[in-house]
Amino acid sequence: MREDRPAPSTIPVASQSSRVSTVDVLRGLIMVIMAIDHTREYFCPTLVRPEDIAHTSVPLFLTRWVTHFCAPLFLFLSGVSACLYARTHTRGQTSVFLLTRGLWLVLFELAVFNLILQWGMPLVLLSILWAIGWSMIFLALFLWLPRWAQLVVAIGAICLHNLLPVFNPTEEPSLLIPALLHNPPFLFMLGDKPVLSAYTVFPWAAVMLFGYAMGSFLAGPKKFVSRRTALAGVIMLLVFMAIRATNAYGDPQEWGVSDRGGIYTVLSFFNVTKYPASFLFLLLTLSGGALLWWLCARRPNRVTAFLEVYGRVPFFYFVLHFALVSAGSWLWTRLLFGRAINLAFTSVAELPPGYNVSLARLYLVWLIVVLLLYYPCKWFGNYKRAHRSWWLSYI
Repeated sequence: MREDRPAPSTIPVASQSSRVSTVDVLRGLIMVIMAIDHTREYFCPTLVRPEDIAHTSVPLFLTRWVTHFCAPLFLFLSGVSACLYARTHTRGQTSVFLLTRGLWLVLFELAVFNLILQWGMPLVLLSILWAIGWSMIFLALFLWLPRWAQLVVAIGAICLHNLLPVFNPTEEPSLLIPALLHNPPFLFMLGDKPVLSAYTVFPWAAVMLFGYAMGSFLAGPKKFVSRRTALAGVIMLLVFMAIRATNAYGDPQEWGVSDRGGIYTVLSFFNVTKYPASFLFLLLTLSGGALLWWLCARRPNRVTAFLEVYGRVPFFYFVLHFALVSAGSWLWTRLLFGRAINLAFTSVAELPPGYNVSLARLYLVWLIVVLLLYYPCKWFGNYKRAHRSWWLSYI
C-alpha cells in the first residue's frame, strides 16, 4: 500500500474540498450526539427502558431517541467518504483499503474495544465496530457493481429486509451466520465463551452501500446538492409518516394511542426499532440526515468549525471518548460506592444502594468529555493532514 495515500475524509482535491467539509461537519455533529447515549449507559442507567412508552419520561425518551440518528448517518457518511476516496484511487485500491480497514475494525472490536467496554468480563460483544467493519468488507465487494445496481441493491435491502424471518441458531446451528446478519440482539455460545450479537450487519451494510452510491451526487455543486437533499429529506419524512400511520409494514413495533396523553402518543409514533434497524427506522433517520446535510452545508461558522474537528478524526474520537467515559465511570463508582461497578453491564436488580438516576449528571459528564477531547482531536487532525503515512488512514 502506498505511504502517501490520504485518509478518505481528507482527500486533497480542490473540487471536493467543500463537500468533504460538509461530511466532516455532519459526522462531527453525530459523533458529539452519540456520546450522550454512551455516557447514559455508564453514568445514568435507568430503571426503565427509555423507549418504554408506558413508563418512560419525555426527557428520558428524547435523550435516547436523538442518538438513534447517529449510527445510520455514520454508516451513510462512511459510504460517502469511500466514494470520495475512490475518485482519486483505482477501484482495486479502494476495494483493498475497505477490505483491510474492515478487518482491522472487526479485530479491534474483539481484541481491544471489548476490554474498554467491559473491564475484563468474559462476554464477547459484537457491537458497532463489528457492524461497520463487516459493512466495509461487503462494500469492498459491491463497489465493483455499476452505480445503478448498487442503488437497487441498497434501496431494496433497506426497504425489504423486514420481510426476513428471525433465525434460530440455537435449534439449528447452521443458521448462525444468517442470524448474525439480521437477527435482533441474541446470545450464543462459542465454545465456552458467551457471545452477544448486539449489531447485526445486513441493514447497516445496505446503508453504507447507499452512501457510496450517492457519493458522486453529494460531490456535485454545493447549492444544487443542498436544495436536493433538503427536498429529499422532506419527501422521505412524509413517506415515513404515511407508512407509519398505517402500522402495516416497516417496523415490528406498532404505535398506538397512549393512555398517558397526547405527547406519549406522538412518542409512540416515532418510536421505531433500531435492533435490527427497521425500514422505518432507517427512513426516519436518513430523512433527518438529509435535512442535517442541508444545515451543515450552509455558510461555515464557529459551530461548524467546532464540529469539524471531531468529524475529521472519527475513529480517534470514538475510541478516546469511550475510554474516557468508561474510565470515568470506574473512578466515579469506586469513589461513590467503594468499589468499581460497570453500570453499563449491570442489571436493574444489581444497581448499588444509593444509586439515583440523574439526567443532569449525564449531560454534565457528556459535556466534559466532549470538551476534553477537543484539543486532542484538533491536534491529531492536523497531524493527519501534515503526514500522509498509510497507517494514519486506519485511525
